[in-house]
Amino acid sequence: MDKTNKPAVFNEHINWFQSSLKSVSNSNILYTYSHVVHGFSTRLTQNQAELLRKQTGVRYVLPEVTYKLHTTRTPNFLGLYNTTAFTSHINNKLVSDVVIGVLDTGVWPESQSYNDKGLPPIPAAWKGSCHDDDDDLNLFFNNNFGCNRKLIGARFFSKGYEASAGPINQTLESKSPRDNEGHGTHTSATAAGSAVLGANLKGFASGTARGMAPTARIASYKVCWISGCFGSDVIAAVDKAIEDGVHILSMSFGRTPTDYYDDASAIATFAAMQRGIFVSASAGNKGPETKSVSNIAPWIMTVGAGTIDRDFTAYIRLGNGRQFKGLSSFAQPKHLNNNKWFPIVEAKRVSRSVYGGYCLAGTLTPHEVAGKIVICYEGRTARTQKSLALKDAGGAAMVYIYKKSNYFDKIVADADFVPTISIGVENINEIKRYLNSVVNPTATMMIKGTEIGFGVKPSPIVPDFSSRGPNPITPEIVKPDVIAPGVNILAAWSGTSGPTELSSDKRVVDFNIISGTSMACPHVSGIAALIKSVHPDWSPAAIKSALMTTSYRTDRKNGRPIQDITTENDATPFDYGSGHVDPVAAVDPGLVYDLTPEDYVWFLCVSDYTQRQIKVVTNRDINCEDYLRGTNDHLGQFNYPSFAVPFDIINANTNIINGSTSTIITHTRSLTNVGTPATYKVKVSKVESVKIVVNPSSLTFTHKKQKLAYTVTFTSTVCDLARYHVESD
Repeated sequence: MDKTNKPAVFNEHINWFQSSLKSVSNSNILYTYSHVVHGFSTRLTQNQAELLRKQTGVRYVLPEVTYKLHTTRTPNFLGLYNTTAFTSHINNKLVSDVVIGVLDTGVWPESQSYNDKGLPPIPAAWKGSCHDDDDDLNLFFNNNFGCNRKLIGARFFSKGYEASAGPINQTLESKSPRDNEGHGTHTSATAAGSAVLGANLKGFASGTARGMAPTARIASYKVCWISGCFGSDVIAAVDKAIEDGVHILSMSFGRTPTDYYDDASAIATFAAMQRGIFVSASAGNKGPETKSVSNIAPWIMTVGAGTIDRDFTAYIRLGNGRQFKGLSSFAQPKHLNNNKWFPIVEAKRVSRSVYGGYCLAGTLTPHEVAGKIVICYEGRTARTQKSLALKDAGGAAMVYIYKKSNYFDKIVADADFVPTISIGVENINEIKRYLNSVVNPTATMMIKGTEIGFGVKPSPIVPDFSSRGPNPITPEIVKPDVIAPGVNILAAWSGTSGPTELSSDKRVVDFNIISGTSMACPHVSGIAALIKSVHPDWSPAAIKSALMTTSYRTDRKNGRPIQDITTENDATPFDYGSGHVDPVAAVDPGLVYDLTPEDYVWFLCVSDYTQRQIKVVTNRDINCEDYLRGTNDHLGQFNYPSFAVPFDIINANTNIINGSTSTIITHTRSLTNVGTPATYKVKVSKVESVKIVVNPSSLTFTHKKQKLAYTVTFTSTVCDLARYHVESD
């Protein structure tokens, strides 16, 4: 609703909202919003929505949308807490003043990751709570558990979900901030969980689990349910988070990209950014498909996933002495100790199904499977479901055959129900020859457990699931922005969800290992909290710039370019953005590319959005003539920390000169000094068919907060989409 158009006959805006709604429908108002937008949410038919849209004072009617979740060792991998250069910057008392708001599936408050031992009192500026003021559903923190000095806020938002999907089935999920799924507990603990000694998954990957910012505070906003995360609930949660006083927002969910004025998440986070809140969001798990990246608004830090330097080595040894290396995310069980030998058989020979080789549920013959190692093939069901089918049939262990040979960096740890070793398809022919050569073939398994360190394997590598660019809405903005650890991440888990999340999995674990850009996002959220504690006056854009410009693009083992696991070639900025985050370097970046809320308004104007569309995103009246800097404004002037030059979609506003053999495009950038006085010299990598010239080639800064500008001229002799990077020393 347009706040300035409220008729004088209404004393309060809520009365105006109710009157407008009643004129088209008998539905009730679900939420009213005051920070993100000025308006409300309700349930309407398409015809009713059209009638409401035509009313005076109605700014925009946005249909409900559903977002999906983008379903340790990482502090050491990232260099946190083990280098003097980093720890000298970090003051735990200042970090404890930073509040990270996590929008997800809720929280499991009993987890030791929310232990508040040693934390000072809750910051006086905090306005949040652990109660639901509207519904008085305060069961969450009754009795012997509740919020503390670590977990300082917990709310839930379900009205949009219930309006769309029906009443919550409380036998399956709690109508409270409690996390029945595990995802929200995992992400919040990854961002800021307290240190927990001896954390492990059923004896596997044992060590100290802690978040990126272990002394920061956590506020949980439950917006994601069995059917997804609904836009009206997301807006309500961000509205409340702004009011509560969070400093960082972490959102591990997304949807198919759309224009910013049609994206509830983009609209909500714009309001957060305007109030100085840094927003980190997951890039999505639809890789390696191109243009699959989500959460692409330039005011959001979009995070893809990378691997870490951890391996789960195991071996299968046949009765003839031949041994094959594989991977296993299962602790060595007692019944496999002392090199005990077991009969080994292919699943298709002990199955009642034509698809027997896939170990589908109910297809294995128990008396032929009992006590044996069974070979199952990738496909049709998940590996955990195969292991459950094998367990139900009495099998002793599983050898899981990947379809491809280059699987070693594709392995994603799962809490299998029987000991499982995964190997590549290149080994199966030799195994089959052995099975066919003896009457009673046997095998034994040796699970070595977790191996860590930069010598274990090249890392990071971009996994196949991490969503890729280019940016489908604004190609001039590179997305994702960075990658962060998102493969096989150990963190806290819900006490009501088994580690596989299968309904039949009744195992209870305190920690779980899962993968996804959902896991990468909270790493950046926690790192941003650390940077915020050191530089409390930095804007969200400055923090984002620091993370992007100090990221690296080589693996930690041999210094080669980061690889794309799908192509087995060098990854590109459409895979990793600016590179992999380096929190140690990001605390002291030297220079930043800063942006204000007004710069983002300019961005929307130059993107050719209408005044009405811009008003939806910004929640204020905007006249683009007041923002445009000249007659030739174009997105190459947007002060983003990375560059993208789409030569094949040049528009009339771009500063170009068309000749017979070349096209010239000029970008401008402004740098702010946040370090000591220094001279920075540019270094440009060569790009085929594109000439890149930076002017001036060096910048000398004499004092903090000094701003200096430069231009980059791109000359292309072909009509193609160029990929490149510009570095500064």
